[in-house]
Amino acid sequence: MINLKTEICDVLNIKYPIIQAGMAGGATTPELIAEVSKAGGLGTLGAAYMKPEDIRQAINDIRKLTDKPFAVNLFCVDNSADLDAEKKEAVMTELLKIGKDLDVSEADIQFNTTDYFNEQFRILIEEKVPVISTAFGLLSEDKVKEAKDAGMKITAMITTVEEAVLAEKSGADIIVAQGSDAGGHRGTFDLTRHENGADIGTFSLVPQVRDKVNIPVAAAGGVNDSRSLAAALVLGAAGVQIGTRFLSSEEAGIHRAYKEKIFESREEDTVITRAFSGRPARGIINKFIKNFTAEPLPYPYQNSATKSVRSAAAVYSDSEYMSLWAGQNLRPVVKEQPAAEIVEEIVDGAEKIIG
Repeated sequence: MINLKTEICDVLNIKYPIIQAGMAGGATTPELIAEVSKAGGLGTLGAAYMKPEDIRQAINDIRKLTDKPFAVNLFCVDNSADLDAEKKEAVMTELLKIGKDLDVSEADIQFNTTDYFNEQFRILIEEKVPVISTAFGLLSEDKVKEAKDAGMKITAMITTVEEAVLAEKSGADIIVAQGSDAGGHRGTFDLTRHENGADIGTFSLVPQVRDKVNIPVAAAGGVNDSRSLAAALVLGAAGVQIGTRFLSSEEAGIHRAYKEKIFESREEDTVITRAFSGRPARGIINKFIKNFTAEPLPYPYQNSATKSVRSAAAVYSDSEYMSLWAGQNLRPVVKEQPAAEIVEEIVDGAEKIIG
């Protein structure tokens, strides 16, 4: 019999097997995280781009709003790629051309590689965050031990069965199986085999991962309602991770123009692109994606460089030049709701489906 009280609920000490995705870039406000956690799910702070002191402040803000468990997501990624001068110049030229109408100047375009990962991790340990969530790779053995010794749980996002096996061996408590229909960055560890990351659909990936690991699996990608939660549980998942649906929430910290694009877009409107960050990510196609023809620089150089255009687009409320990360299951996402209401709606519907 399918039950909403799953292993994930026990491991994370939550009421419902729903994890709000750790979407970096400001979407995951303390209010969003707290409301999801108070409603019985696991709210997640997308902290990958945040300075260490800002992470600490956000953690304190979350704890002022709720005493429920929450997670913080970091990127486990190698930032040591070399910057090719000719490619850098090509990207600069392209961004100046694209950003002309947004008043983007050469001085606005920066190619930074500041790596705060160790300092970010140290904040999570010091603050005893209940759950650490990882993407693009795994925590090192010493960091896993440190987190475990502090009583913290670890969730690891993967895109292949092989990555899931590695994650379990590394000490992860929960596997988040991210299908190709998921919005935002592909969690693929190694992009040498597949330039745009592993391209396995969520409901093909989940049962294969479940057969190979002995820890709970959460399905991510195309999951945003009661039907997809119920389907994931039937396929062997112990829960789900939801991103796009929570971007439609009242508490999400995204631009209004971005939110409106989510409401009006459909399943055919997203593509996987490296144009914004240098790593493959699924978003709603717009003029920036169509017009950027230079070879993207490696992450994080590309992400740093395109911030100039993205920031200017926010000032002008022009969604054609924003990174509009979103999954393929867009058609049902048509209105703004409180985050707690979203959780309740998904749970109530799933309970009716599974009896």
